[in-house]
Amino acid sequence: MFLTRDIRRGRRPFTTVASKLPDHRPDLVERDFHAPLPNELWVADITYVRTTSSFAYTAFITDACTRKIVGWSVASSLTTQALPMIALQQAIATTPAARDGGRLVHHSDRGVQYVSLAYTDTLAEHGVAPSVGTVGDSYDNALAETVNGLYKAELIYSRTTWPSTSAVELATLEWVSWWNHQRLHEALGYQTPVEVEAAYDQAQTRTLVTT
Repeated sequence: MFLTRDIRRGRRPFTTVASKLPDHRPDLVERDFHAPLPNELWVADITYVRTTSSFAYTAFITDACTRKIVGWSVASSLTTQALPMIALQQAIATTPAARDGGRLVHHSDRGVQYVSLAYTDTLAEHGVAPSVGTVGDSYDNALAETVNGLYKAELIYSRTTWPSTSAVELATLEWVSWWNHQRLHEALGYQTPVEVEAAYDQAQTRTLVTT
């Protein structure tokens, strides 16, 4: 069970640093995070966790339709390109629509981590359309901010301190599994993300059989 505790105050790191490179990616979402089908819209963001010595950083990619966390990563440094890339590679590896170049939009802020050449090339390679909001405006990536907030409330604030990045990573692994398989989401009619995903898969199978 994941519980909510008091929020710890103190120095906050910046998880969104605007890239100095020109960024011509459009905003394909425009604050509308409704997706009628799975694998049509992913939202991505990075949040931080205070540890006894420094900070850990967590990257999530969430499917807007099912609310399933399809990719995640934890790292001790925000500057490493591996943090969001591992989450992206995990999402692509577990999502047929992404591997097959299906219609899929990836929405993030304009942070430097998401504008890197390796990240944008990976999206392009799999036919995923990049979409971005503005820097520092939570409303432009509201669904991802909601996931971050629940992650903090349900897991991170359940402990007074986190001893290490490794401890955060292990606990995040367990929380993501709980979020996807056991947590009942009000936005999903009190179903779990995997239940919603399975229902869409079954409906698609029936459609293929009858056509």
